[in-house]
Amino acid sequence: MKKNIIYFLSCLVLTVGLVSCSDDDKEPLSPLTVVIEGAEAQEVVQGTTLNLKAVVEGSSEVKYAWTLNGKEVSTTPAYEFTATDLGKSEIQLKVSNAEQGEAAAKLDLDVYGKYKYGTFILNEGASLRGDKGGSLIFISPEGELVEMAFQKENNGAWLGSVPQDVFIANNKMYIVSQNGGNEGGFLTIVNAETLKLETAFGDELKSQVSWPTHVAVLGDDNIYLRDNGGIKLFHPSTGEATLIEGTKGARKNTMAVVGGKVFASQNKNLLVIESGKDKVSATVEFDGNISGVVKSSDNNVWVSVSTGKIAKVSAKDYSIIKENDLSADKDATKTLSASFAAAPSITAKGDTLYMSGLATKVYRHIFSTNETKLMVDAKEMVENANIVYNTVAVDPVTEGVYLNTIKGYGDNVSINQISIFDFSGATPTLKAHYNDCTKYPAGVFFTSNFR
Repeated sequence: MKKNIIYFLSCLVLTVGLVSCSDDDKEPLSPLTVVIEGAEAQEVVQGTTLNLKAVVEGSSEVKYAWTLNGKEVSTTPAYEFTATDLGKSEIQLKVSNAEQGEAAAKLDLDVYGKYKYGTFILNEGASLRGDKGGSLIFISPEGELVEMAFQKENNGAWLGSVPQDVFIANNKMYIVSQNGGNEGGFLTIVNAETLKLETAFGDELKSQVSWPTHVAVLGDDNIYLRDNGGIKLFHPSTGEATLIEGTKGARKNTMAVVGGKVFASQNKNLLVIESGKDKVSATVEFDGNISGVVKSSDNNVWVSVSTGKIAKVSAKDYSIIKENDLSADKDATKTLSASFAAAPSITAKGDTLYMSGLATKVYRHIFSTNETKLMVDAKEMVENANIVYNTVAVDPVTEGVYLNTIKGYGDNVSINQISIFDFSGATPTLKAHYNDCTKYPAGVFFTSNFR
């Protein structure tokens, strides 16, 4: 009996030892990890669909929980997200099981509107083609062209008649039309990402402005409108537009906003208008009529003069930082004349400027080296490019140089071209070419120039 008890206890000890050894040898479970695949960028355009996928390591048997802005949207390994609402979207994913706990991943996306990035071409409208007013053409960074973009986003509504200028600020686009009317009036304000109409001023401005042509914005309630009387400060909150003292005779041309100030041209004078002031703060006089005022990439001001000069002016103290004289090249000088074009005679990408005036020859001027060169005569590359409608414009991102041409007036206006030139190589090439979609184009506007 005693031997049996000893044998039993020995077996028990051995068994416990074996079990203990087995437990000690068992490897602990690795922790769960998870990542979200399927999103290549944190910014996505409205309407985009992302096929998101959970990639889990540590186990193949887990529960999934996807949430969008805190609301559960899926419990499967994959989630199809469609960007509908503008702004921030937070996507969270949690995976879990009883043995290993849980792991999480997060994806922050910024959903932006279709029209946030790209190029706009503003059209005055052609009554012979049945237009009631103006329209917008949009070209995406991928080269997709959308005609009548404003009408498409606003149930067929029309801008005012003969629009001339566009300005973008505070996520709003401001479009000024010299004849007013239609749903857009004299000043149309739309969401800059969706083009949805926010407000329009027609009758409110009718007695206060005379053929307004250009707009600059320093704030939601500080909108500057150039018209036949000068430059007027319009306060939407009160509906009042008052003339800025000293701006009578301001040129029908683009105004620039730099450092919270408006820069405009008036014959030989560069006018400076500061926020909140009811008169011109400073004047810089040149030796000829100013033909272009453009913001520079280093936050100063480019100024072109009809005598064949291009200057860079300090936006802080209004001194002339440097001035180049192109007058030795008579053909290039002609492009700097103060013509009737609504767009400036110069356009800039960094230190490089382009000019064409109202002719088909495009010149390039490198400011730092004072070199001027004929880049192309559009007639030699573009069929029916007989008349340049407004002036040349360079994309500050892609460096594509835009030129709008028409075959002629009357019935011939229906034959027109948007030509985008590439001057990066030894010889000019056409990056893109669009036929028969403009309607007397007033100007080319790049969203990147307003950032």
